[in-house]
Amino acid sequence: MNAKLEEIEARYEAVAGEMASPEAGGDPDRLRELGRTLSQLGEIVAPYRALKEAVRQAEEARALAKGEDDAEMAAYFREEAERAELRVAELRARLEQLLVPKDPNAGRNVILEVRAGAGGQEAALWAGELFEMYRHLAERHRWKTEVLSLSESEIGGLKEAALAIRGKDAYSRLKHESGVHRVQRVPVTESSGRIHTSTATVAVMPEADEVEIEIRPEEVEMDVFRGTGPGGQSVNTTDSAVRLTHKPTGMVVVSREERSQLQNREKAMRLLRARLFALAQAEATAREAATRKSQVGTGERAEKIRTYNFPDGRATDHRIKHTSHQLQDVLAGGEELDGFVDALLAAERSSQLAASEG
Repeated sequence: MNAKLEEIEARYEAVAGEMASPEAGGDPDRLRELGRTLSQLGEIVAPYRALKEAVRQAEEARALAKGEDDAEMAAYFREEAERAELRVAELRARLEQLLVPKDPNAGRNVILEVRAGAGGQEAALWAGELFEMYRHLAERHRWKTEVLSLSESEIGGLKEAALAIRGKDAYSRLKHESGVHRVQRVPVTESSGRIHTSTATVAVMPEADEVEIEIRPEEVEMDVFRGTGPGGQSVNTTDSAVRLTHKPTGMVVVSREERSQLQNREKAMRLLRARLFALAQAEATAREAATRKSQVGTGERAEKIRTYNFPDGRATDHRIKHTSHQLQDVLAGGEELDGFVDALLAAERSSQLAASEG
């Protein structure tokens, strides 16, 4: 990272020198272009220079503490060094964020889908718990949520559900949650006390605008039906539930949450648009990288990004080898879940920095 920062600082100095030249002064267009470049580079150069100064202060304070005979003064210099080193860490983290490429989807709203995977009824119960975990996380971050689609199982879990999430950094903080989430525990339906392994899949998609994904009316087939609850219990007396089938891709989305057919159709269209947008992005990435794995996979037990082990009270993310022994706080959408998010974002920044330096 230091080599990259030195290169940027050298470029900053070169641009500043060119701006001061008579040639640039006589060319208003060139002067404006140089000014924009200088401003962009300055956003990185300013904290980099502050970082170098903080490093100098820390080293100087450590040296003074080591050479000081007076215990009180030595302690003072050590405190000064610690303050400077804390500043170094803060500036380094800020520079890492500034150096990595910006995610084009950052700032977008999110549609998060949860589906029961392998494990029958237990998988449906687990999908319901994951859905609530993300709702609690959103509530703690003061993000707004809206249920777009929800299909309950007969015993109270979820077959599948889709949640729209709006709020600052929602996509950036949730994007790494996509994948297979595995649970290991004794199900409530198990009488012999054996530990079962079940899965649920999570897909995090940026929400697309209508202008970004155009869906022509002739491409969509709409069916309406009466909404039902678990076990076939009627929750609507009119045909308000909506099923949309996108003919070109075969995608099917269902919305039955509202009593209004129009509102359900609107929600279903939002979900369909998000899926098509995610598909288009995946295809573009596949063309660039030649290979890409599906966000969700098949839901089989072996395809996992995170395991939630109830007997040991721990959750482990297998991509970054990060473990929390506060399982209940994770499932409550608490700070322990944010710990996974922060660790995944840090790993992403490190990977991007390594790639840019390579």
